[in-house]
Amino acid sequence: MIAVLKKELRSYLLSPIGYIFVGLFLLMFSLFFYITIFQAMALNFEYLFYNGATILTFVVPVLTMRMFSEERKTGTEQLLLTSPRSITSIVLGKFLAAGIIILITELLTLGYFIILSFFGNPSILVALSTLLGFFLLSLAYISFGMFASSITENQIVACVLTIGAFIGMWFLPDVFASFEKVYEVLCMFSLIRMFEQFPAGIISISEIVVFISFSILFILLTITMLQRRKSVK
Repeated sequence: MIAVLKKELRSYLLSPIGYIFVGLFLLMFSLFFYITIFQAMALNFEYLFYNGATILTFVVPVLTMRMFSEERKTGTEQLLLTSPRSITSIVLGKFLAAGIIILITELLTLGYFIILSFFGNPSILVALSTLLGFFLLSLAYISFGMFASSITENQIVACVLTIGAFIGMWFLPDVFASFEKVYEVLCMFSLIRMFEQFPAGIISISEIVVFISFSILFILLTITMLQRRKSVK
């Protein structure tokens, strides 16, 4: 797993993908920073992440779309599946590498917290709660994006599928708002709504469990998909 992790990190850092992801996120985050701080005059670090969570919907697929679809398209998937490393270690290595890129991006956002500290008194505890929730949401999104990449060899298809799923989880509860039971069920799958607890300074065990369970589920589905493909080949 460590070897795969190092390989993936090098791939992100030596190719445009990792920099495109970080650049896109920070560009959009800076725009929201300007709107929130200079126009709305809100000096709360956590407010930025309400918009930051929506950014993930569109930039995480950039990070995940090539994970396995590129391997299939270039024909290197066969080498990957027949290598001495287990499929589980390969999947976890790729997942953790993307998670580290997210973590680096989060650490860079602390620059905004430092700026806000000159103008106000943002809460460090609420900021840490927000960053925790954001990281868990990011990992859940990565796991789904990775699964989407494992079922197609077309990176664009993987990207569109991932964005579509994220938008669906985001807006579907509102579509069925008049149906109380359906609305409650769909809200259970709306990760972005669950994240909203964290910027409020609320660390709920139930939300943490859902994020972790979601991530584990799609990691396992990715492993299953690759094992099935390996058995066929």
